[in-house]
Amino acid sequence: MIRKLARSIRQYKRDTILTPLSMTLEVIMEVLLPIIMADLIDNGISAGNSAVIWRDGLLLAGVSILSLLSGLLGGVFGARASSGFARNLRHDMYYRLQDYSFSNIDKFSTSSLITRLTTDVSNVQNAFQMLIRMAARSPLMLIFSGIMAFRVNARLALIFLCVVPFLAVGLTYVATHAHPVFRKVFKTYDSLNNVVQENVRGMRVVKSFVREDYEDKKFEDISGQVCTLFTKAERIIALNSPLMQFAMYACTLLISWFGAKFILSSVGQPNAMTTGELNSLLTYSMQILGSLTMLSFMFVMLTISRASGERICEVLDEQSDLHSPENARTEIPDGSVDFDGVSFSYAGNKKRLCLEDVNLHIHSGETIGIVGGTGSSKSTLVQLIPRLYDATEGVVKVGGHDVKEYDLEALRNSVAMVLQKNVLFSGTIRENLRWGNPDATDEELVAACRLAQAHEFIEGFPQGYDTFIEQGGSNVSGGQKQRLCIARAILKKPKILILDDSTSAVDTRTDALIREGMKKIIPGTTTFIIAQRVSSVMDADKIIVLDGGRVNGFGTHDELMQTNEIYREVYTSQTKGGGDYDE
Repeated sequence: MIRKLARSIRQYKRDTILTPLSMTLEVIMEVLLPIIMADLIDNGISAGNSAVIWRDGLLLAGVSILSLLSGLLGGVFGARASSGFARNLRHDMYYRLQDYSFSNIDKFSTSSLITRLTTDVSNVQNAFQMLIRMAARSPLMLIFSGIMAFRVNARLALIFLCVVPFLAVGLTYVATHAHPVFRKVFKTYDSLNNVVQENVRGMRVVKSFVREDYEDKKFEDISGQVCTLFTKAERIIALNSPLMQFAMYACTLLISWFGAKFILSSVGQPNAMTTGELNSLLTYSMQILGSLTMLSFMFVMLTISRASGERICEVLDEQSDLHSPENARTEIPDGSVDFDGVSFSYAGNKKRLCLEDVNLHIHSGETIGIVGGTGSSKSTLVQLIPRLYDATEGVVKVGGHDVKEYDLEALRNSVAMVLQKNVLFSGTIRENLRWGNPDATDEELVAACRLAQAHEFIEGFPQGYDTFIEQGGSNVSGGQKQRLCIARAILKKPKILILDDSTSAVDTRTDALIREGMKKIIPGTTTFIIAQRVSSVMDADKIIVLDGGRVNGFGTHDELMQTNEIYREVYTSQTKGGGDYDE
């Protein structure tokens, strides 16, 4: 995990290396301070030697300034390295997501991905900053201060060794018990984000059904779970502080007690312990225990970030199950589509197929209608064409070649889709339309919008094509959003155009005008129209009738009226039953 995360350091290696070097210099300066102080007390103040006082005083000032500067540089380098590391980590995760296939994305919820890109990365960033600063400072301070303490008085320095086993047991308990709880915390965070996201997106529905109290209760329950788990984890983490405080004060008390006895018992002896030495030993004890405290804090931070790091690595480790082959085809000859014995399952389980034994042969330039009941896998069928999913069995061909032979980018550039859930991005109408073709001229934008019956309402906006669209297209109606999405797809000038129930929010007259315009302006494009209304597909060259994932009928409107009971029932219910076909 650490090696994988470390790849995101990249251009911040220099700052990552300079940080511990600066902290090392700071440690050296701080370790020298007690020795100079002891000499100042014993040979300067106690002896009344002003020359030594001035010399040691200036030396103390110089060493302190060096320690301060090196500490400041360590902080600057550490902040720059950790911020850059977090930036790269988010970049790597985001770009990995762009490579995911739909089946990869299905493994992660939107709320979970948001938590991983925000909270989890922040946890790892904080741990990384503490690691490059404290991982150098604390162990070095512990080693250097320990060596100096043993040089001053080896017998008193043995006191430090007594607390090490005690601390080791305590910290091991904290780590092993806190980590599983933090994993649960971050999973619950995913659920919390999901609740908030659903509530914000469905605010109109919540208010129209007067379900605010229910949503409040749902949020209160999930936030209560987060609070409970965090409290449990923090209770375990909180043991760290009293452990360190107990060790620190116990060492200080024992050193003071035995140090005073050594000074009194060795008065007049050649190697008598001095007050300055006791003072320096107490300072070293504070440095040693302070470094242990920082190590324990780092230990706690690493325990928290370990769960976050594992969740980040899950995103980075996930490999797309769709790849372009070597020497892939980049030219799509035409818009013909063939399904040869195609079956599909989202779970990859051949016993639970959504589509089963589909055999269809569609010529380039044809308009194909697709009808069927809810759950009959209409959308699933067309998603196999641009290879958003791979068929579980059989072969899907475009232009006479298996879709797996094509370069993914080239294939998808030749297929334009307008999905059931129409998505517009924050930005102007002009910017949204140019998603279909970044190089489209203003004339091409207007022509596509005229075909999609969108030009008139766009011109009705005060700023026309420069009107700003809010995130998700929340400031335009459902029908306007659908027409903008159709125009965006047409601008792509695709060989295959897929309209997945994309005119459901427009009236039948507008629907008819859109279909008529497509026949005139893009006659060579193979068009698939998924619709609930028979009037949207009855003029198509061929109509596919799906039932339970199987092709129940395939032919023209007249042929299906004669031979297919399902199609005939749908047509009858929508016309004689008061449907919109009579219009």
